[in-house]
Amino acid sequence: MADLSSSVRLWQILGTGTDHFDLVYWRSKRIPIANCPGTFTAVGLAELAVMFMLMLARRFRVAELRFSSGDYYGPAGMELRTRRLLLLGFGASARELAKRANSFGMLTSAIDAIPITGQAVEEFCLVEAGGPERIEALLDGADFVSLHLPLNEETRHTINEHRLRLMKASAFLVNVARGELVDEHALEKALRNGQLAGAGLDVFSNEPPVPSSGLLTLPNVIATPHIAGATEEASRGRAEFVAANVERLAAGDPPLNLVV
Repeated sequence: MADLSSSVRLWQILGTGTDHFDLVYWRSKRIPIANCPGTFTAVGLAELAVMFMLMLARRFRVAELRFSSGDYYGPAGMELRTRRLLLLGFGASARELAKRANSFGMLTSAIDAIPITGQAVEEFCLVEAGGPERIEALLDGADFVSLHLPLNEETRHTINEHRLRLMKASAFLVNVARGELVDEHALEKALRNGQLAGAGLDVFSNEPPVPSSGLLTLPNVIATPHIAGATEEASRGRAEFVAANVERLAAGDPPLNLVV
């Protein structure tokens, strides 16, 4: 069979992540690959994370179930102010979430493989910042842990059984990044056993997850179908970026945001 990639001049990824993409193959073909900057979806991801935190804090699913059965005036929830938020990854979406968390009076810490500068600590009002070696030290004090990491061999199952044990029983996990950052079997076990208070999940290891998935049946889980970055603004921004890259290629200029 003929190699249909022989005439390709650019492979443009409409999203930001490359974990679903055969980079090894395309590198062998010496064909440039570009993705879209995470800034296009950063606000959408941050806003959905805030939605998850609010719904989890106010025990939305439990309240919804009680309301439908005629049980009013409960359950009691909690406020976000003074709660500790730990951001794992401090790229564009995490920074947008930090801004919004500050407006609620939350105390935000951040972890990133790239050193977080003192200027960023001040700008985003971080109470603590560090590298991956600080994850476990900060997990046990967090009320909310929000994932904003790319998926690769180093980050796969960043949240595993051991780290779930380090979290407070009253803590919540939020994932708007990639499903396989979390060991879902360990997460389900922790949620069922009362080892963790709840989770807000927009992404899953297998998508779409089967409707009978144990995680989706739990009253302390808020789930959405991978829609964090699906906003009109993000779609428009990505489309304009892709069109600009095509125009640059036609003009003989190098594409922007090259991965390879």
